[in-house]
Amino acid sequence: MSTRSADPWAALGDPTRRGILARLIEQPRSVTALAQGLPVSRPAVSQHLRILKDADLVHVRVLGREHVYVAKSDGFARLRVELDAFWSQALANFKIIAEEENDKESRICNDNHTADDCGHN
Repeated sequence: MSTRSADPWAALGDPTRRGILARLIEQPRSVTALAQGLPVSRPAVSQHLRILKDADLVHVRVLGREHVYVAKSDGFARLRVELDAFWSQALANFKIIAEEENDKESRICNDNHTADDCGHN
């Protein structure tokens, strides 16, 4: 048996799985409770839950004969780290581009006009 988790981004790529996960974030639920109100069968819900479990986004608690699925808040930690890295890089790139544009506009204005024309005092 593999100890490697499935890719959580791939698991979240399916809108049905995102819907199931959203319902589990509200409260833990059984497969039967999850299947109510969804346009898929209970076996399909079970398959989606297996994928979410393999991606470490949910875990199951056995309560007697019932299996109750729970969203794992720590399962989102890796996603959060990756999103923070993407966002930080995007902001840094935006800052660089904005500063380059500002420098470029300043050079153009200074080459063609006086300081007063360009809004410089």
